[in-house]
Amino acid sequence: ERESHGRVVFAVRLARRLRLSLPLPMLLAQISDPHVVCDGELAYGRVDTPRLLARCVQRVLAQAPQPDAVVVTGDLSDHGSAAEYALLRALLAPLTMPVYLAVGNHDDRDELRRAFADHAHLQGADGFVQYAVELGALRLLVLDTLQPGQEGGRLCATRLHWLERELRASRRPTIVAQHHPPFATGLTVMDGMGLADAAALARVLQRHRHVERIVCGHVHRSAHARFGGTTASICPSCAHQLGLDLVPGADIRFAHEPSGYQLHFWNGAELVTHTCVVERFEEWGTRDRPPAAESAR
Repeated sequence: ERESHGRVVFAVRLARRLRLSLPLPMLLAQISDPHVVCDGELAYGRVDTPRLLARCVQRVLAQAPQPDAVVVTGDLSDHGSAAEYALLRALLAPLTMPVYLAVGNHDDRDELRRAFADHAHLQGADGFVQYAVELGALRLLVLDTLQPGQEGGRLCATRLHWLERELRASRRPTIVAQHHPPFATGLTVMDGMGLADAAALARVLQRHRHVERIVCGHVHRSAHARFGGTTASICPSCAHQLGLDLVPGADIRFAHEPSGYQLHFWNGAELVTHTCVVERFEEWGTRDRPPAAESAR
C-alpha cells in the first residue's frame, strides 16, 4: 500500500512540475457494524464491542498515510439508545479526520442526531440520514436504508429520487455508502434481511457511470459483486464476524476471525479497495516459512 501510494505521489509531483493536470490521490477508511453497547455490557452476551471499536480506531490512526476521511456504514449502536450513541461519540473522538455516519437496522435516527447535534449533515433530506460530501477528487453520497423495527433495508422512491438528483448534480467520481448490501451473498439468513427491491437502485446507478463503488456493511464479513454497472463492496465488522456458511438455510453464527476495516484508495484514475485486519500478526521475514509449511515437513 505504501509503495503504491508513493508512486502516485511521485506522479502527482512530476505532473505539477510539468504543469499537467492530474487528480490528487485520496484515502477513505470504512469502519462498519461497531454495534456499540454501554460500558460494562457485552453485545449478544459475548462481545466487548466498545473495546473492539476503540482498537479499530487506533489501528486507523496508525495507518500510514492517514486516511483523509472515515465513513462508518451503520449498526453504529446495538440498541439505538442515547447512552450507546454517547459512548460511540467518545470512541470515535480520537479520529482527527472528518467522520461520516450512516444508519443501519440497529440504529435510531433521532437519537443519533441528538448525540451528534453538531454534525449538521445528519439532518439529511426528507427525514432520512442522506447527505453528500465533497472529498477532494471524489464525492461521497451516504444513503439511509433503515426501516425502523425491521432487520432488512429499503430505499423508497423518495430516497432514490434524492440519489438520482445528487448523481445528476456532479460527474465527479462517486462513492455511495449504505448499510444493507444490494446483492445476495449466499449467506441465506443474511440475504433474507438484505436490501428490498435492489433492482430499483440498480436502475438508478446504471444511468450514472461515474459511481466508482457502493460500500456497505451488515453482513459482518468482506464480499464483493458487480452491481448496477459498478462494484458493490461489503466491509467486515470492526467487532465480530459471521461464519462463511453457504449451505442453503444455514443459520448465522459468530466466527473467531479477525475484525477488520477497509481502505478505499483513489489513485487519481480509479478506486482500489483494500481489506485490512485490526489484529496485529507477527510478520514473516524474507527467509522465514509460514508455520503451516514448517509443520508439514
